[in-house]
Amino acid sequence: MPPKPDAGAPPAAEAPPAAGAPPAAGAPPAAGAPPAAGAPAKLPQETQTPEELAFYAPNYLCLTILAVIIFPPLGLIAVFFSYKTSQANKSSQWEDAYINSGRTGWLDVFAILIGLGIIYAYVLFM
Repeated sequence: MPPKPDAGAPPAAEAPPAAGAPPAAGAPPAAGAPPAAGAPAKLPQETQTPEELAFYAPNYLCLTILAVIIFPPLGLIAVFFSYKTSQANKSSQWEDAYINSGRTGWLDVFAILIGLGIIYAYVLFM
């Protein structure tokens, strides 16, 4: 008659785990099982290729900051379009990115010209 296994002893290495039993420490989770609570979540992978990254539409950030300093009414609108350009670049919406980039550039130029004109008029006539 074979000897009975001890009730407190761990199962043999070749034995499959009992149904409903938690996996052993350090063991990979079963296929289709949700990740463990302490496991780090996988970060989403970058979906843009290097070729796509090379064609980013410019967001004119430095020019926009100067426009905000010199003439805030148009400069703040340019900040909005600069932000929309950056978001469109990140999501590979190239047409929207280039449209918003053009708007940002024009608003920056107009804001700087109007602001410099106001400063010039103030210095000249005051």
